[in-house]
Amino acid sequence: MSSKQDYYELLGLPKSATADEIKKAYRRLARQHHPDVNPDDEAAEERFKELNEAYEVLGDQNKRQVYDMYGHDGLNGRGGAQDFGGFGDLGGFGDIFDVFFGGNARGGRRAEETGNDLRFDMELTLEDVASGLEKEISISRLGRCKPCNGSGAKPGTSVDTCGQCRGTGQVRRSQQTIIGSFSTVTVCPACGGRGRAVKDPCNECRGQGRARETVTVNIRIPAGVETGTSIRMRGEGDAGPQGAQSGDLYVVIHVKKHARFERRNNDLICEIPLSFVQATLGAEVEVPTISGTEKLEIPEGTQTGATFKLRSKGLPDINSGAKGDEYVVVRMITPTKLNDEQRRRLKEFGESLGEDAFHHHDKSFFEKLFGK
Repeated sequence: MSSKQDYYELLGLPKSATADEIKKAYRRLARQHHPDVNPDDEAAEERFKELNEAYEVLGDQNKRQVYDMYGHDGLNGRGGAQDFGGFGDLGGFGDIFDVFFGGNARGGRRAEETGNDLRFDMELTLEDVASGLEKEISISRLGRCKPCNGSGAKPGTSVDTCGQCRGTGQVRRSQQTIIGSFSTVTVCPACGGRGRAVKDPCNECRGQGRARETVTVNIRIPAGVETGTSIRMRGEGDAGPQGAQSGDLYVVIHVKKHARFERRNNDLICEIPLSFVQATLGAEVEVPTISGTEKLEIPEGTQTGATFKLRSKGLPDINSGAKGDEYVVVRMITPTKLNDEQRRRLKEFGESLGEDAFHHHDKSFFEKLFGK
């Protein structure tokens, strides 16, 4: 007996399944395991072949009767399901959708040709990101031709209906497949799917319905954007040919590096200098924020590298508006210019602590100083 998997099990059906149930199960599983959907997946490719073989048999009333009576061996003995090489001339993924859905992979007809999308790269400061802004930008694009108002026809003349597709923008064709006969729809080659024909073209745009122009566009940048954020402006791209829909404009954000702050998501990080005296005795200092300054209390005995958090002093979230935090890292500044009196007093101070305070490895200088 053959060790092949039962065809009904392959399709997930009982032996009592109707022809319509078999067809639906096959379509669903074939879409799922088609090689174009699962590139470089040998298991999916093998399963696709098995499904194809199963449907070749169960979808044929005579072969199904033989299989129900004798199984795989009955088919082999009668020269049946030996070679099921796939979909024959059905081709790739787009063609399999032609079969399953009665049209091309985009839904039966190509939409009327639209204008190209455009890209504009905008550079912002971190302050811009914090507040958001409105800005005017100048772009060059293909706009609607003014003399013909985008129709492509010479002023005073009309645009005719395409004679080949009769204004539908599509032509039909029939195709025989292993599933049966299907009608598919393709874009009209004469008018490119527009359904219109220009017999007397506009002199300005030569029938294209568009011409080069430079325009000013106002754009609102929301607070919280980051490098790589893309803002879509519908209909602000190139105009489509002969009055077709315009493309979109995509404004891509680039945030400049800040001299003071480092950004991590919506949080900001900055460093501030502290003198030896401030770190040792504590102090109230002013620290920069993206919107001004804030007072920060530095406790006595603060070590270099210590970090303090200022809540909600970061950047706003682009979706919720909730602000991140600011993290302030302190760095102690060692004085480089001391007069003789300062050196003498500092030396006396060091001697009063004892030499061990500067060389003890299991306690820092400040821990020794404050007995911590």
